[in-house]
Amino acid sequence: MKPITQEWVDKAEEDWESARTLARKRKNPAYNAVCFHAQQSAEKYLKARLEEANIQIVKTHDLEALLNLALPVEPSWNVMLADLKFLSDFAVDYRYPGAAATKTDAQEAIKGCRRVRKIIRTAFGLPV
Repeated sequence: MKPITQEWVDKAEEDWESARTLARKRKNPAYNAVCFHAQQSAEKYLKARLEEANIQIVKTHDLEALLNLALPVEPSWNVMLADLKFLSDFAVDYRYPGAAATKTDAQEAIKGCRRVRKIIRTAFGLPV
């Protein structure tokens, strides 16, 4: 793995751990932050794969667009589409007034990110 790819993976893991930690909070839950960090983890994992494959990384939070860039080298990843579409919404809208994540949103974001993380870490030969 290229050093820059490893940096993407490390940052993705940091977001994953942040999402999981925040999801366990019982007092003053931070559902918006859980969803945001889950989205960010998936985004950074996708960008790690693009980096490793020498595919230009575009500046976007649209996980479906990033998946479409990765599909030529990882065609089986189309199974992640529904999870990535769901997570994409949490990149921007839920960080500002006008939208608020629910407990169910946070739980589903964690589940979707866990599935995406497992597929991508497996492709890299990393433990899940």
